[in-house]
Amino acid sequence: MPGEWYSPTQPMPARPPAYGVAGIPSVDDLIDFTPELRAEALNLVSKYKIGPIFTPIVASKAEGPYGTIITTGVTNWPGGSYDPETHFVYVHAATGIIANGLVQGDPARTEFAQVSGMLTPPGQGRGLTVQGLPLLKPPYGSIVAMDMNKGEILWKVANAETPDNVRTSPALKGLNIPRTGRSANTIGILVTKTLLVVGEPGNFTLPDGRRGAMLRAYEKASGKELGAVFMPAGQTGTPMTYMVDGKQYIVVAIGGANYPSELLAFKLPN
Repeated sequence: MPGEWYSPTQPMPARPPAYGVAGIPSVDDLIDFTPELRAEALNLVSKYKIGPIFTPIVASKAEGPYGTIITTGVTNWPGGSYDPETHFVYVHAATGIIANGLVQGDPARTEFAQVSGMLTPPGQGRGLTVQGLPLLKPPYGSIVAMDMNKGEILWKVANAETPDNVRTSPALKGLNIPRTGRSANTIGILVTKTLLVVGEPGNFTLPDGRRGAMLRAYEKASGKELGAVFMPAGQTGTPMTYMVDGKQYIVVAIGGANYPSELLAFKLPN
């Protein structure tokens, strides 16, 4: 923007590498379930600016670009969990995007020369979806294990079942879509001596018609799923574990738009 200045250099962390979607470096990151969806995604993105992490927000123009598409979320306040024995860190990474631009500020309302906003033609929506599907490729939510001794990613698995709107999308009829995970980023992870325990954000519909979420246990070294139990609503915090009379319990905060928040406790088998 006119009059704006910034540093000629930007520190770029090298290790460990980015574990989530950080910016949109190229169109290779766009949805490609079918050629039709791919073509629609390319057309949508052509009206915006994309680029790697730290790509600045651009001046919005009615003829394009409307703004810069930037990634959001990734890891929110629950943070990650650290295993002091192996020095591995486990985090939940969500994939979300928004678009933003800069427009001239109204002197009657602000002292800023430019303010946040986008100029779009009349009737032109700003949705960043393709036929109701996320613009970017899955996974939309992942669990990532990092070896902090080496600064390397050990493994990455999609966390949570595929959203109902993706599984039932007419645009994907007849396709076998692997588990995509879900994009909410307020998921905390519990690390124990033997397991990694984490729930799902939000709900999905099970084959028997129930709506809810799963609490899953993973193998720490490989990310292999070892078991799962049903919860009537999605996880909203970080699980905790404790012992009473020699029995171990796991407690999870759950809740949702149509489900009162509560703490759900599970007792491990003898």
